[in-house]
Amino acid sequence: MAKQYDSISDKHAAFIIRQQIFFVATAAAEGRINLSPKGMDSLRISAPNQVVWLNLTGSGNETAAHLLENPRMTLMFCAFEGEPKILRLYGQARVYHQGSDGWDQHIGRFPSLPGARQIVVMDVDLVQTSCGFAVPLYDFIGQRNELKSWAEKKGEEGVRDYWRERNVLSIDGKPTGIIGGG
Repeated sequence: MAKQYDSISDKHAAFIIRQQIFFVATAAAEGRINLSPKGMDSLRISAPNQVVWLNLTGSGNETAAHLLENPRMTLMFCAFEGEPKILRLYGQARVYHQGSDGWDQHIGRFPSLPGARQIVVMDVDLVQTSCGFAVPLYDFIGQRNELKSWAEKKGEEGVRDYWRERNVLSIDGKPTGIIGGG
């Protein structure tokens, strides 16, 4: 049932764009594997073999730490309504922090979102689709506003303080590259 492709087709792109949530998986050579749900208006397809996503502030910063050590990343999209389907993107990724050339090159692709932390650029080497027959049906109600409200209330410097306190090291003690973290 699974089919593999060497790039993101227009049909794949249309499916990706319709999804309200996607999942990011990364792992360092040792330590915990990270799997995170992502939402909001934070993903762009920049080329048939490249996606860019805006990583927003969270309680951890595992993706950045893992990608510094091991650039492998998988993104997964599931249809929770309509025709059942799972689509995975496999590839190599890199992280750009605010003030870097990569950040400046890509930030204009996204709406202004408070708490924007990094931009991740993934070069896709494999696209895989599968049936998704066992994925349950869900109704999308809306995006949560808590992160936006939290970041606006803290302000830019308050968010940076949070990064210093909570985002400099991964849960396995690996540097994330944010604010002199490695």
